[in-house]
Amino acid sequence: MRCFNALRRTHINIPKAARDARLAALKDWINSIDTVAGCEPTPASGDASFRRYFRLQAGAENFIAMDAPPEQEDCLPFVRVAGYFEAMRLNAPRVIEANLDDGFLLLSDLGTRLYLDELRHDPDSSDGLYADAISALLTMQRRGAVYQASLPPYDEKLLQFELSLFHDWLCGEHLGLSFSASEEAAWNACCDVLVDNALHQPQVFVHRDYHSRNLMLTSENNPGILDFQDAVEGPLTYDLVSLLKDCYVRWPAEQVRQWALEFYRALDQSMRERVDEIRFRRYFELMGVQRHVKAAGIFARLNHRDGKAAYLADIPRTLSYIVELGPHYRDCHDSCRRTRRTPAAADR
Repeated sequence: MRCFNALRRTHINIPKAARDARLAALKDWINSIDTVAGCEPTPASGDASFRRYFRLQAGAENFIAMDAPPEQEDCLPFVRVAGYFEAMRLNAPRVIEANLDDGFLLLSDLGTRLYLDELRHDPDSSDGLYADAISALLTMQRRGAVYQASLPPYDEKLLQFELSLFHDWLCGEHLGLSFSASEEAAWNACCDVLVDNALHQPQVFVHRDYHSRNLMLTSENNPGILDFQDAVEGPLTYDLVSLLKDCYVRWPAEQVRQWALEFYRALDQSMRERVDEIRFRRYFELMGVQRHVKAAGIFARLNHRDGKAAYLADIPRTLSYIVELGPHYRDCHDSCRRTRRTPAAADR
């Protein structure tokens, strides 16, 4: 199978004693830094990985301490990309101190106003918030051009592996589906369409998880940008799809189309000469299929491998984008008809 069989890894869990030991080591490290010595770390957030974040209050100033177990996480890409963002003058956490051997970082704090919370609380704020996020994304692609060759490539191997997560974890592990030979061939044909669509786009600096749970509303230089350590050199439309066809909040298709065209019309003329509007829209829509197939597979894996069941609730919304789009793109729709279950089916 060309889409690779994802490894069915057993549940990876860090025992409580080990987590407590890491917290104690983190406190010792904090106390060795004059700026935050004596500060008590309070939980700020976790994420879908093994990283944990703690807030430190030092007088009137706040900081974030990251705990990233070296056995599961590598802090070096975070440090490197944070430097790129600082050079681009984008609003991302600055690395103040780093202990790469132990997996500890001290970061500047971008606050507590998550884009997702603001959008849910005040949907009327969406135009302004997305205008800022699109502007920052355009800056990332323009100024990031000088750094993108230093990033890992979003190549065929990685794209195919991501697609295999849907096949193995959602269809196989979660739903118990098995594919016949003809269905397997149809699935592989769908994968080929999606991979070709990604690889034939202009390649740019890609955050790779640019959405409402990784953007902070800030009073200056909005938005604050988080969770960028997996940045790659990849497709022009990938981050735009992540932003506008968000797995955690959904907007009407016509509104998404308008925002996407605002991004397109703000591209440099040279880029618009390479990619006309019709081709851009096809790139964008099929990139969304790849993104959402991948994300649905990851959500199933987070449940079955990592014990994070809450992400299952996001699968119906994620797959609804593919259901909505399917009739408009027959080349992918026909080959994926076996796996295009109704969103409710994935929520078992």
